[in-house]
Amino acid sequence: MKKLIGQIIKFGIVGFTCFFIDYGIMIFLTEIVGINYLLSSGISFSISVFVNYILSLKFVFQPDTGRNKIVEFIIFIFMSVIGLGINQLVMWLGVDKLGINYMFVKIGATAIVMVYNFITRKLFLEKKEKSE
Repeated sequence: MKKLIGQIIKFGIVGFTCFFIDYGIMIFLTEIVGINYLLSSGISFSISVFVNYILSLKFVFQPDTGRNKIVEFIIFIFMSVIGLGINQLVMWLGVDKLGINYMFVKIGATAIVMVYNFITRKLFLEKKEKSE
């Protein structure tokens, strides 16, 4: 349990770091460059996903050294595409259907995707403990 709590804390630190990357790029692209919020949110999410992948495998999860890294990355990309879909759906529902400012909706979308990311990465990317 202590290991899991430590892992959740590390994942939170990585997640908040990536959130600021995601949020900052989204606001820059929307407010300064003038890109639609859904496109800028998708671009910023995609950039933060790659940073999150590197940091998660370096600091949070114990990668399976016996697993093919290409297969591992494909699994990660597949899970990230689902996360992007969740992000975009929440953004669209919050902004277009509920009329909430995209900056606020992004915070909620990030929280939902963060939970999804932790669970799926824990299940599919972390090295499995051998039971005796």
